[in-house]
Amino acid sequence: MSLHVLHYRHEGHARWGVVRNGAITPIPGEFATTAEFIAANPVERLIELDGPTIPESAVQWLPPVSANQQFICQGANYRQHMIESGMDPDAKKFNMLFTKATSCIVPADSPLVKPSNVRFLDYEIELGLVLKKNITSRRTIAEGDLSEYIAGAVIVNDYSARDIQIPQMQFYKGKSFRTFGPVGPYLCLLERSDMAKLGQLELTLTVNGAIRQQDSTANLVYGPAETLTEISGVHDLFVGDLLSTGTPSGCALSVPSPMKQRLAAALSEEAKWKMFMDIQAARPQYLRAGDVVESRIASRDGSIDLGVQRNEVVDEAS
Repeated sequence: MSLHVLHYRHEGHARWGVVRNGAITPIPGEFATTAEFIAANPVERLIELDGPTIPESAVQWLPPVSANQQFICQGANYRQHMIESGMDPDAKKFNMLFTKATSCIVPADSPLVKPSNVRFLDYEIELGLVLKKNITSRRTIAEGDLSEYIAGAVIVNDYSARDIQIPQMQFYKGKSFRTFGPVGPYLCLLERSDMAKLGQLELTLTVNGAIRQQDSTANLVYGPAETLTEISGVHDLFVGDLLSTGTPSGCALSVPSPMKQRLAAALSEEAKWKMFMDIQAARPQYLRAGDVVESRIASRDGSIDLGVQRNEVVDEAS
């Protein structure tokens, strides 16, 4: 049975609580980090939690992933997104991995600040997985092992400045501006029986009410078990760390076809990137001040529902 946990501020104090039908049951204790919270609160302990409640509408949302945790991302990990990016999902033999700065993590209802030097601001809805167990050596992790390693799931939006990320070849910089990593609202804690549903979740992102991205985690190229196995051979992971599993097709970014990319390779650097910028400038899908982005992730039967993330785009103050 999945369980909604909210990290929130109420009457000047940061707390964690279980959310049921719009009411929060505070969880006893103070936990400064996601790791501390997960270590002290297995889902089995919280399912029976009872006591006085407070309305969810009376609190301020906080991110369910704290800034001390690692923020690791997968790129090009949905089949159709790979195809629209000019790649063959059946020929891919490795994960594209990168990190975002944890200073970009904000609550799920935070404004998205468009930096003054960014022209092409893009959205990327993603399923985020929060770790339950340290991984400090190479492991082979099977699907049946996931409940040992994954505490729960969250919504992530991997907002991206494409005119920084692509021409400068700077994934970290282009994706790490402050506010570019809203997480939540809920940390949905999962039991062993919920793990199979991680491959059956529906992702939907809208801009001003119009659907831009819609897909299922059934179409992931590399699932959580394969990905954790691969990462374990590279570096250490810790309780509370966040793995964001990639975005579906439908982003604002327009990637030239493989043929056009081959033709562009013969151009000067200046001409090549001018062509790229001209293509992007013609795309009305890029975000502007006043746009409202909403993200939803849930199983079709409703047994897992990660809530709704809502971000309004605002221009950076001068």
